[in-house]
Amino acid sequence: MTKRNNRLAHRLGLAAAVISAALAASAAAGIAETTRVEAKDDGPVDPALIARGEYVARLGDCVACHTADGGATMAGGRKLETPFGNVWSTNITPDPQTGLGDWSFAAFDRAMRKGVAADGHNLYPAMPYPSYAKMTEPDMQALWAYLQRGLEPVAQPNRPAEMRFPFSLRFGLSLWNYVFLDTSPFKPDPAKDAVWNRGAYLVQGLGHCGACHTPRGVAFQEKAMSDAGPTGRLYLAGARVEHWNALNLRGLWTVPDTVEMLKTGQNRFATAAGGMTDVILHSTQRLTDDDLTAIASYLKALPSDRPNVAPPANSHEPPTNTFTTRGGLGYTQFCNDCHRPDGTGVKGVFPPLAGNPTVTANDPSTLVHIALTGWKTAATTAHPRVWTMPAFARLSDQEIADILSFVRESWGQGVGPVSAAYVAAARKALGPAIDNSPFETPRLADLLAQPNAEQLVRGMRLNVETRTLLPNYVGDDLNCTSCHLNAGTVADGSPYVGVSAFFPSYAPRAGRVITLEDRINGCFLRSMNGKPLPVEGDDMKAMIAYFDWMKGATKPEDKVAGRGVGKVDTSLTPNPEHGKEIYAKQCAVCHGADGEGLKDDAGRLVYPPLWGARSFNIGAGMARTYTAAAFVKRNMPIGTHDKFPLGQGGALTDQEAIDVADYFSHMERPDFAGKVKDWPKDPKPKDARY
Repeated sequence: MTKRNNRLAHRLGLAAAVISAALAASAAAGIAETTRVEAKDDGPVDPALIARGEYVARLGDCVACHTADGGATMAGGRKLETPFGNVWSTNITPDPQTGLGDWSFAAFDRAMRKGVAADGHNLYPAMPYPSYAKMTEPDMQALWAYLQRGLEPVAQPNRPAEMRFPFSLRFGLSLWNYVFLDTSPFKPDPAKDAVWNRGAYLVQGLGHCGACHTPRGVAFQEKAMSDAGPTGRLYLAGARVEHWNALNLRGLWTVPDTVEMLKTGQNRFATAAGGMTDVILHSTQRLTDDDLTAIASYLKALPSDRPNVAPPANSHEPPTNTFTTRGGLGYTQFCNDCHRPDGTGVKGVFPPLAGNPTVTANDPSTLVHIALTGWKTAATTAHPRVWTMPAFARLSDQEIADILSFVRESWGQGVGPVSAAYVAAARKALGPAIDNSPFETPRLADLLAQPNAEQLVRGMRLNVETRTLLPNYVGDDLNCTSCHLNAGTVADGSPYVGVSAFFPSYAPRAGRVITLEDRINGCFLRSMNGKPLPVEGDDMKAMIAYFDWMKGATKPEDKVAGRGVGKVDTSLTPNPEHGKEIYAKQCAVCHGADGEGLKDDAGRLVYPPLWGARSFNIGAGMARTYTAAAFVKRNMPIGTHDKFPLGQGGALTDQEAIDVADYFSHMERPDFAGKVKDWPKDPKPKDARY
């Protein structure tokens, strides 16, 4: 999900529940070394024809294959991995020595329709010429005009393919073409309207959606090239593409839902990921609304045995087995912050799991792939910010299987579980990198194996659902986990690991030795602007038991990696005006333009307010500039990069973190009556609010 790597010839498919109208492929991937043929006409070309050709290239997403990461546009050099070896995309700029500059239109047309290069050698079907054969003559002419006159020539030699024997012998491709290649152009269906026919042409031809979404035969041929004929029911019916599940596109979504996905990279069901992000980035988001509607209309009209898809009715409650199963507790720890307890996700940011076709698919390969390797959103005009799901390869095969089985049981509409063996096989094939942080995240799922499991789970839930479970003691809209991420299990996210080993201890703010109960109640009074819990009550005992479980073997003299929130340079002077700009750019999407927090469509709080009457009071640690800055630098925003487990922090420098922390920490917030008793013996910190 990171760099653009199609892993063709299978053509990289869908990642997190997406639809493909123009998969990452090229108008001529595999056109290899060129030789001089009849010279092209150097006369003037209508600029409108070149512009049309540029649009045709966009429909075919030529740039995705023919532009290497960091390379010149259309100059080739991108590695395309296939099960049979590697192919490098070729230079299709008009350079006469290394590109198409000395090709004729006839040679180009033959390559596009028949898979035969100018010098007569056969192209590997990593280039979807069986689909391009359906192109109209005007579109082919326009594309040629653009490639010849709309691009700057780039002198970049082509790299020969490295295919294993016997696939290195290209003559076998002639037989393949004889058996499977149909060079007939697209023929409109007179019984259908213009919108349907336009959509069919784009999907079957330039879009070559079937390259991923149609099952393949034993000779690697697509079992159907259109919806017509005896095999038409297989067209776009879904397929395994290496380690992805390319979804069944037949009647998948409504026309508006499909258009929204192709234009913005997300809709109410899912968010694009993997290879599809590249397609949307370079191709579909740039198509006309009419063409997107045509594509969506054609897909919706395909006969399908799937039920009408609509987001499932949601009780806004977590599944009943969330806190009684290893998968449920794993989900709570590692997935909850982004996908939410009820699987509804965060609108415009993180995708829902409820109603997501990747979750409901019988084939779990995409879910497993994402869990092991991570995920990124498409940076579209509508949603320019890229959100990242880190790779969870650090978790064991069984842990991943437990979590994904919980997800599929909860929102999969009857699909089966995922086995540890299945995850192990995918891990072996994918070889994902594993985070090597020295901080070992405690596993909430292990709570169930303890003799006081019920009490421990209650203590954990009091951290995650504080304001819901303890409404009489919480006076704002925060939970403990608002500051102690993932129920206190995240490095540099103020984790609870080992904390109870360091109490009782001297607290400068109190001017005395305090107990762990005192420290917990300090948070209730300050961060949650509420009331102290009864020290001898069951809830306090549950929280203490949870902290003690987190202590593990930690001793008072030990140093715990990842403890606290780190530090920032306190010699830096805050600039709140600059902080206001950073807040608008980095923080407002989750915490609101006016610091009011984020609520879902049901009015439930998703992310907490950072100022105002429902936020922490001036006595809280987060009301201090440098304390808040250290937390922000290492933990906010989440979903920024691939750091396990939340992809949090690292987006801001010390100065930027201090600026934004000073901005929001000094906004209006509740007073704290007990402030007069703070720091009775020790110097007051320079960033204290009082």
